[in-house]
Amino acid sequence: MAKILIPTPLRQYAGGAKEVDVAGATVGEALAALTSAHSDLKKHLYNDEGKLRSFVNVYLNDEDIRYLDRESSAVAEGDTLSIVPSIAGGGR
Repeated sequence: MAKILIPTPLRQYAGGAKEVDVAGATVGEALAALTSAHSDLKKHLYNDEGKLRSFVNVYLNDEDIRYLDRESSAVAEGDTLSIVPSIAGGGR
């Protein structure tokens, strides 16, 4: 099993969990297992076309999946996936 770290703003959609253990051979399968267990997360992670939202970054053991094989990246036992939503804003 892999572990998915849930960021604070999304924990309310994952039953308050900081991390969730999931099964899956790829990042896509692991995220599907996560959203299957916590269906409210799906709309926050995926757009209407079923693609990861542009402001959602996913890291596999500290490597951005955009520079690997994206959602096809292989996940091994003990790997950690981190969901990192982009943050914008600020003031002058």
